Amino acid sequence: MRNTPKNPALSQVQKNLSVEIDERRRALAARGVRLFDFGIGDPKEPTPAFIREALRAAVPEVSQYPSAFGTAPLRRSIAGYLRRRFGVTVDPESQVLACAGAKEAIFHLPLAFAGDPSRRKIVMPDPGYPTYEVGARFAGLEPVKVPLTAARRFLLEPEDVGEETLRQTLIFWISYPHNPTGAVAPRDYLARVGEAALRYGFVVASDECYADIYYGERPASMLEVQLENVLAVHSCSKRSGMTGYRSGFLAGDPDLVKVLRGVRSHPGVSSPAFVSAAATAAWGDDAHPAERREIFRRKRDRFLRFFAERGLVADASEATLYLWVRVPAGETSASYALRLLEGGIVVAPGTAFGAGEGYIRVALVPTLEECEEAITAWKRIDG
Repeated sequence: MRNTPKNPALSQVQKNLSVEIDERRRALAARGVRLFDFGIGDPKEPTPAFIREALRAAVPEVSQYPSAFGTAPLRRSIAGYLRRRFGVTVDPESQVLACAGAKEAIFHLPLAFAGDPSRRKIVMPDPGYPTYEVGARFAGLEPVKVPLTAARRFLLEPEDVGEETLRQTLIFWISYPHNPTGAVAPRDYLARVGEAALRYGFVVASDECYADIYYGERPASMLEVQLENVLAVHSCSKRSGMTGYRSGFLAGDPDLVKVLRGVRSHPGVSSPAFVSAAATAAWGDDAHPAERREIFRRKRDRFLRFFAERGLVADASEATLYLWVRVPAGETSASYALRLLEGGIVVAPGTAFGAGEGYIRVALVPTLEECEEAITAWKRIDG
């Protein structure tokens, strides 16, 4: 077909070096080169046994369509988690929706609220999770990427956007703990964002998927500041080692949740009931995230010691399973990532997340033993 139809959004999203790195990674693996993959945030620690058992026990003899909004037990378990973890009380019927992982929810969220021609801007952090931009473009909306800097603690301040843009903003994405930098937002920052949302009438979409992976003070939720004009997105993926299960939730303003309920029955992205049973068990337990957090802490501490020895600097990196590392003098994000790759170390160039030139992101996904072996290999590469 010579004139193949295509959504123009496919051409508007910039391709990045990660594609080339993935091709080179596969070529090296085919040659038998041992790779230590710190690229994609997909940890190797096993999913806790009680979660796997809950899933197996819930596999039915007869398969039927799942709930578009999440099972009642799952939504109650999520409400219990929000109460225990953040001290936030929500109604599981009107303020909680299950989703098939955070990525799906982030992509679809703008579709639910698009329509007002005076509000077509989606504000997002740069660097940031690429799906914020992809979802905006596929919804026919305008992404506004706001550069973040170490000097400003990687905070996306409303004042940095400008009053005219804020008046046209439909959704204001924040992401704390932040992917890719690992920065954490103080409570007074969240209050400033909430105040701006009420003043200008936009929706705060708060990506809180790394809220339980932290190394100092526990990160706050936007829901602790206010519920009005706010939706928080959470996921079982990193908290519970359930990346392949595809389960998460949205919670917040009941009026916004009501709109989402009207949309989410259509795309057919509900998690199967047996996955919901596993997620119900996961959100009901607080011990396993603490155990996983300690494993990530040990990996992080080991790499920070190594980086200090080599003269490499990690900015922010206060939470999440990521280290945001400045490249050595004379290198770019691309050149350093490719040089490490040739030696078997896979990292993500900072430019894969937008305005991340001068950095690489190291995802602490290999095992502790593999991390030690990777550090030995890294020392050989850097000489």
